[in-house]
Amino acid sequence: MTTTLDPIEAAPAENTAANPPKICYSAEEIYALLPHRYPFALVDRITDYVPGEYAVGIKNVTFNEPHFQGHFPGRPIMPGVLIVEAMAQVGGIVLMQVPGVEGLCVFAGIDKVRFRRPVVPGDQLVMTVELLAMKRLRFGKMHGRAEVDGQLVCEGDLMFSVVESTAAPQGK
Repeated sequence: MTTTLDPIEAAPAENTAANPPKICYSAEEIYALLPHRYPFALVDRITDYVPGEYAVGIKNVTFNEPHFQGHFPGRPIMPGVLIVEAMAQVGGIVLMQVPGVEGLCVFAGIDKVRFRRPVVPGDQLVMTVELLAMKRLRFGKMHGRAEVDGQLVCEGDLMFSVVESTAAPQGK
């Protein structure tokens, strides 16, 4: 049985200098929710969210990130797969806030992903991820949208599975 969630009733208020975005989750709080660590932690803040429905996350893209050494020398462009992964990490925060969901949220698939323009150092990637459906609290489908300066850079559908969480071995 697939459960379809109700659409969001109201859009978040527009962010201006007089109305700055509320930081719903800081980087430290995100680290407590997600297992990803450097260099694969790709969400710096969550600025807006409704638990179990949608979230808006920010990734500040800097030249110091390791993938820019080889992608591409002289013309650094953020790899598209990392844009999708950043959206998936925002989606992980949404999915793990659904009542009754426990375990580790892992990628199960992507559909209809399109890249519209490059993301380069200095850009602020703003990702909005909305939960579309859940099945047996084990599978989720979401729609992700990433923008820079209000321009669409990537969008697509993301599928997730929730698996049993086991502690990772501690390395030395």
